[in-house]
Amino acid sequence: DGDPPAAMRYTEARLAAPALDLLSDIGKNTVDFLDNFDGTLTEPVVLPSAIPNLLVNGATGIAVGMATNIPPHNLSEIVDACVYMLEKWEKLDDVNVEDLMEYVEGPDFPTGGIIIEQKGEEGIEAAYGKGRGRVTIQAKAHFEEMERGKSRIIVTELPYQVNKSSLIERIAELVRDGNLEGITDL
Repeated sequence: DGDPPAAMRYTEARLAAPALDLLSDIGKNTVDFLDNFDGTLTEPVVLPSAIPNLLVNGATGIAVGMATNIPPHNLSEIVDACVYMLEKWEKLDDVNVEDLMEYVEGPDFPTGGIIIEQKGEEGIEAAYGKGRGRVTIQAKAHFEEMERGKSRIIVTELPYQVNKSSLIERIAELVRDGNLEGITDL
């Protein structure tokens, strides 16, 4: 709208309690600090996270010609895998993907969905072992019987990052174009 940014005294941001727990070691001399942009404050060079938050929340992005797409995972499974690795610290080179997959079975998507793997497809194990793999997710749905012998499909979980509105529009388009039959209402 062309207005300048609000003055610092009018803006505030705080970390939630879980975020404070995640960064609880920041004041314990665990990482180096540098001056901020104008030298009035110091800031950590890296954030000393108590757990690998990147694996829990996932990340997607492109920067300087490199792309990343890390799916989110279950917090308890990641913590269990970290404990296992700490217990094996002296022989960490002996820990392999199969060992870790006993604790982290695969991604855990907030929208649910069913992970399916095709035969011969580079799937979850390849992604964990080689850094490249494909995770295919399908919606979770079931049929419900209605009056007059009709039935409906109820979708209860969607694949990660699928927009519900876009999906409904795409289904309507397929019905309109005659590529999908038997749908009378969305």
